[in-house]
Formats: sequence, C-alpha cells, structure tokens
Amino acid sequence: MGTPKGRWVLAITVLGSGIAFLEATVVTVAIPEIGRDLDADTGDLQWVLNGYLLTLSALILLGGSLGDRIGRRFIFNVGIVWFTLASALCALAPSVEVLVAARVLQGIGGALLTPGSLAILEASFHPDDRARAIGAWSGLGGIAGAIGPLVGGYLVDSVSWRWIFLINLPLGVFVVLMANRHTPESKDPTVTGRLDLPGAFLAATGLAASTFALIGASEGRSTATVATSGIAGAALLTAFFLQERRSPNPMMPLSIFKSKQFTAANLVTFCVYAALSGVFFLLVAFLQITMDYSAVAAGSAALPVTAILLVFSSRAGALATRIGPKLPLTFGPIGVAAGMLLMLRIDPGDSYFTSVLPAVIVYGLGLALVVAPVTATVLAAADDRHAGVASGINNAVARVAGLVAVATLPLIAGLSGEAFYDPVAMEDGFKIAMVVTAALSVAGGLVAFFMIQTDVLEDEDDCARAATDPNCGVAGTPLRPGRRTGEREAVGVDAPS
Repeated sequence: MGTPKGRWVLAITVLGSGIAFLEATVVTVAIPEIGRDLDADTGDLQWVLNGYLLTLSALILLGGSLGDRIGRRFIFNVGIVWFTLASALCALAPSVEVLVAARVLQGIGGALLTPGSLAILEASFHPDDRARAIGAWSGLGGIAGAIGPLVGGYLVDSVSWRWIFLINLPLGVFVVLMANRHTPESKDPTVTGRLDLPGAFLAATGLAASTFALIGASEGRSTATVATSGIAGAALLTAFFLQERRSPNPMMPLSIFKSKQFTAANLVTFCVYAALSGVFFLLVAFLQITMDYSAVAAGSAALPVTAILLVFSSRAGALATRIGPKLPLTFGPIGVAAGMLLMLRIDPGDSYFTSVLPAVIVYGLGLALVVAPVTATVLAAADDRHAGVASGINNAVARVAGLVAVATLPLIAGLSGEAFYDPVAMEDGFKIAMVVTAALSVAGGLVAFFMIQTDVLEDEDDCARAATDPNCGVAGTPLRPGRRTGEREAVGVDAPS
C-alpha cells in the first residue's frame, strides 16, 4: 500500500470496477428521459434496467472462474474493453430495442471486470496490506456507485441521457492502458476441471425467460405468451440446478446450501435487496414525474443514505460482532420498511426537508444495520473452501433480487404502459409499491429472527474483521475473500445494482 506500484494497482482496480458500479445506478435517474426520447413504455424501461442485471447476475461467477484460469488482468481488460464498446453502442442506440441489446452486452462486460478487479487486489498485495487494500477498494467503489444518480442527473439535465454512457469511453481507455503498464498478471494454478459453461447458459436463459414472462404480464401480452415464457424459465432454472448437482465443477455447488445459516442469510439478502431495488427504481422516477424534480435533484435525493452508511456501517458491524447478527438483521429490515412507509407521506408540493428527507434518513439507518452483518453472516456460514463461491453467490442473489423487483413492481403498482409517465398514476403506483416493498423488507427481518443464530459469527476472525471494516457493506455484498495465508484475511465487498 505504501509503494507507487501498490497505489497504481489500487487506483486501476477501483476505477475499473467503479465504472460498473456507476453504471448500475446512473441509468436509474435517466429512465424517464430515455423513455420520452425513445418513445418507450414501462416494459421497455424495465428491460433497459434488467438487461444489464440479467447477464451480470447470471455470469458473474463464471467471470471470476475465467480470471483464475486464463489470467486475472487479461479477463479484467477484456471486461473493460467489452463494457466500453457496449457503452458506446448504448449511447448511439437509435431505438429502445438496440439500447436493451447493448445493456445486455454491458452486463457481460461487468461480469468479467467486477470479480477480476478484486481478484487482482487479492493476488497482488502483500498479506499484511491486503485487507487495507480491499477495504479502500470497497469504500471507494461504494462512493462511485453512490454518486451515480447525481452524475446521471447532471448529464441528463445539462447535455443528454446518452452522455451517461459516453462518459465510460475515456475512462475505459485509460484503465486498459494503465492496467497493462502497472498491474501484474496472475492465475490460480490450483484450479482444475472444465468451466461450467452449461450451468452459465442455463442460468442466463432461465433468468431471461422468467424475466420476459414477468415483464410480459406487465405489458399486457397474451396469457399464452406469458405462460409459455414462465414455464420455459422454470424448466431452464430447474435444469440449471440439476446441472449444478451433477457437474464435477459447478459454478454454484449446491452443497453450500446445506448450511441453514448460509441459506437464511441469502433469503434475507433477497428480500431486502429486492425491496431496495424497487425503491430506487421508482423513487427517482416518482420525484421527477410527480414531484417535478429535475433529474439532478432527484438523483441527489438519496445521497443521505450513502452518508449514513459511511458513518454507521462499521458501528453496525461491530455491534453484530458483539451481540450476534440476529437482532441487527431483524430490526434493520424493519427500519428499512419504516422508511418506505414514511415515503407514503410524500405529496406533490411538499418540501424535500419535511417529507422526503425524514423518510430517506430512517431508510438509511435501517439499511446500515443490514449490509455489514449480512456480509459477515454469509462468510461465517461457509467453510474455507467455499468462501469465494459463497460470497459470489450472495452477490448474484442480490442482483437477481433487483431483477425480479424491477420486473414485477410496475405490474403490481399499476404502472404498465403509458401510466408510468402520468403524474397521478405514478403517485398512486409509487405508494402501492412502497407498501409492497415494505412488506418484503419486513419478511427479510422475520427470516432473520426465526432462522439466523446469534452465535454464527463466533470464532470467525475474518468475518469479525469484515463486519468491523468501516467500508464493509457500503458497496454491497462481497465477491472474493482473501485466501488463507497463515491466518484468514479480511474480505472485500462488491456493489449491488
């Protein structure tokens, strides 16, 4: 950490992964403007968000495996180039269909570069500095994701929504050039067996068909089309689990779910992150369409959440280490739900400071009780040989939760078709959505209360360090922990969308 080379490696990996973190949030604030410019309905806008999440969540474990086998810097660079070219296609998209296809390609690039950035840190830094490097990576990456709505709002208001993608081009070129100059190459010589390509294919197609069914129902497609897509999605996902059970080298070994604590922590993750994704998808749109906020004002509305996480995540992690994660993971989701219910008070003409800000603060305080403890619990529940896979699965679970939330909430809230752009319909639909997401978050708290053990973190030094790291959880769930080097290393985290 104290050498110029170390600082270069950290800067390159932070900037590379930060591009993906930024893109995961910056698009949300541009959604209304994209819809108007490309004449897109609600279903189209859902695909603009979910196209990225679809390939990212399905392929992120495969991306990590490719880096271990072929070369982490090489796969990281491939991911950056792929992501940058896809961003250019997004910016030039003449129609919403082309934009969705480009977003799918962006997700593939993100699945390659995101695990690669953390793997490079793990392989490059001295064991004594590895935890500090990963903590800095996670904190700075979290900031990149957090400023996404603000940057996106500024670009949408000042120039065009297309610039939220064009900004990736110079950043991508710089990262590739500097990575080749300053970042060492590394592989994992212990990796054997074939890549689980069938598993990756089944996961991607199964999620795609299921998402098509959910969004198709929202768009009012025929019952036969929705049913066929839903059945196909269920069949493909079932085949994925069967493939993982019989594969000698599964990308998601099902034996890891024998741990009840691991399963419970991922259920909490799914419930809470689905609720979070629903809020961020609709809150920014509601503020612009119903409350008449500018894009930059809407993008800035949730910045207090980031400040709260930066200040209180370490304290919540320390609390979970001291008393166990059960109570924080019970009351945290309930606090998140309380913030969502406070959003029901937001009406046109209200002041930000009297209606929006109190809800955002309560929401952020509840979230601060969740992110670090759930990270530590996931890692504590997995044995050493499955630690990296466990953290990757948890990351994928968070992204799939967002995928499902964005696909289903507009249908539940009555925001299908052109209703999304109607201020009155958006107001009514937003409030319905907040009730639904609050119930989902409470469900996550109940799962924790009945299934998470108080003593799950005991005798887990690495998880204790992860939970007390001031940056832990700010950017989301982890992708790769440190490997055993005499004693287990602290872990880093990756941002959810």
